[in-house]
Amino acid sequence: MIVLKNINKTYQMGNVKVQALRNVSVTINPGEFVAIMGPSGSGKSTLLHVIGFLDRPDSGSYLLDKKDITELTDDELAILRNRLAGFVFQQFHLLPRISAVENAQLPLIYAGKRHLKEQAHEKIRDVGLTQRESHRPNEMSGGEQQRVAIARSLVNEPFIILADEPTGNLDTKSEEEIIGLLKDLNKQGKTIVMVTHEQEIAAHAKRIIRMRDGEIIADERKKGATKKTVAKQPLHLNTILTEARQSPARAAFIDHFRQAIHSIVSHKMRSFLSMVGILIGIASVIAMLALGQGAKESISKQLASLGSNLLMLRPGSSHIHGVALEAGAVTRFTLQDADAIAKLTDTLSRVSPSVSGRGQLVHGNKNWNSQVLGTGINYAPMHASVPTIGRFFNEEEVRRRDKIAVLGTTVVRELFDDANPIGATVKINRINFKVIGVLPEKGSSGWRDQDDLVIIPITTAMYRLLGKQYVDSIDAEVRDPLLTDEAQEDISALIRKRHRQDNEKEDTFTIRNMADIQEAFQSTTRTMTWLLGSIAAISLLVGGIGIMNIMLVSVSERTKEIGLRKAIGAKKKDILAQFLIEAALMTMSGGIVGILGGIGAALLLALLAGWATKISAFSIILATSFSLIVGIGFGLWPARQAARLNPIEALRYE
Repeated sequence: MIVLKNINKTYQMGNVKVQALRNVSVTINPGEFVAIMGPSGSGKSTLLHVIGFLDRPDSGSYLLDKKDITELTDDELAILRNRLAGFVFQQFHLLPRISAVENAQLPLIYAGKRHLKEQAHEKIRDVGLTQRESHRPNEMSGGEQQRVAIARSLVNEPFIILADEPTGNLDTKSEEEIIGLLKDLNKQGKTIVMVTHEQEIAAHAKRIIRMRDGEIIADERKKGATKKTVAKQPLHLNTILTEARQSPARAAFIDHFRQAIHSIVSHKMRSFLSMVGILIGIASVIAMLALGQGAKESISKQLASLGSNLLMLRPGSSHIHGVALEAGAVTRFTLQDADAIAKLTDTLSRVSPSVSGRGQLVHGNKNWNSQVLGTGINYAPMHASVPTIGRFFNEEEVRRRDKIAVLGTTVVRELFDDANPIGATVKINRINFKVIGVLPEKGSSGWRDQDDLVIIPITTAMYRLLGKQYVDSIDAEVRDPLLTDEAQEDISALIRKRHRQDNEKEDTFTIRNMADIQEAFQSTTRTMTWLLGSIAAISLLVGGIGIMNIMLVSVSERTKEIGLRKAIGAKKKDILAQFLIEAALMTMSGGIVGILGGIGAALLLALLAGWATKISAFSIILATSFSLIVGIGFGLWPARQAARLNPIEALRYE
């Protein structure tokens, strides 16, 4: 039994308050067929919405099965709308993108009873649409659409059917069919409350309630209509609410996923434009991170080719307060200096002096100008230059000043093409040298080709080829990176002592720390990677804003659909989940294509521009995760907006 006592409801229309219901009290017994009549603005639809749990009264009590439902939460009212009430609207409110039987199934989804979908087919048969159940609403007449709406209202076997002007948009024949259906349902024991403004339609009801200005002015029963009628289906409100609280029915994820697919496919261009923003962002992130990672590895390889844990001793003019001292105020290093440094075995493991110059190389009818480096036997292991073919010279060959050479791959290519150079004779500045090895390929470093190099013994270079009395530099390898500072101080003290330099003056030589150079390069690479990644992330952010904008438009366009879903039992969580899945689905779709685009862009950069790139699993995981976060983050607000919509306001939205 439904009992309303002193119900009041006021709406705010701009600056004007409209009292739709004024102290309305009415009782509706199970199994009744009630028609509510009155002119427009009389409050009849508002009363129907209050009876059907779609709207809350401002004051008064609503007793259902002796329980006051005005105290229930929004989700509990949604359960009642789903389990106890079936709505038939004047505008039908069918979803256009799905078939008739799928429209009839909607209340089952929100009741958690999708597995009982055969009930939807049964109700479609009951309303005479067996041959039309696979058709979409836009392929059906108005009468057929209203039949689908009635089937939808019956699928959960509701306690009461609420019809708001069910024949208002129908022709005479369809009108008679719908009224006949409602009468048959009433005979089967269904409680029916119908709003109409037509006397001939109300005449089919057993009881007519007339309203004006928000008040009931008449309550008439037909002769022969008993005050109490027994309904076939008993009402167990407490049982329903208890079951719902213990196991709240929500639509399954797969149902939300299907609805999201329908929405995306039905608005192809809009969805595509939304995905493009994410696509560009993801592709940019992957391509930029690949470029940064490639540059980092390229620099690491170049630094590795120079050696690790190295201290490089170079002569240089002394500077005091930025002003260079007189010309010639530099330290000249000798082989004896290198031997003295090599004795600092507590901190150093290897030492290698070097001299360099240019040399004209000739072999057969080919010649090539290259850099000539004279060095010691420790150069190869210190600078990752152990020959890949042949060997490096030994200490005895250095002592004898042998005319032997180890060639870089560029020199080999220019002088020997594909032939094996080992054992061949090469003229360097008209002096014959025997080739004993080929250096590993290292590539170019900025403007310098590291493979355009000839290495010979330092004694040979100084006394037979270049005519130098001093060495150009001394490289020292530190035993442990932790000893670098100590080793640097030891070398400085030794050189100052050997060359009788005043400790109070600035050194006329420099010691460069390879670790510092590596750190500088790596810091620059990290900065570049973060900069490129940040620029790409901005693209993702813009794409996310595009998703949010589209979703807000979607909420606006689908307001009536949201209202319908809430009217048939969808909770806030159901609406929120559906819109979030839709946003995430668009984002992930754009993200997948973006990953492929980013990989393609990185490969093109490597192929066309010759830049070093490396695509890492981390960048793909990062871009994918970020795209999902963007989709959920920017889809959350529109989804919350949709979930918060009032079902009545949503259904009335124009």
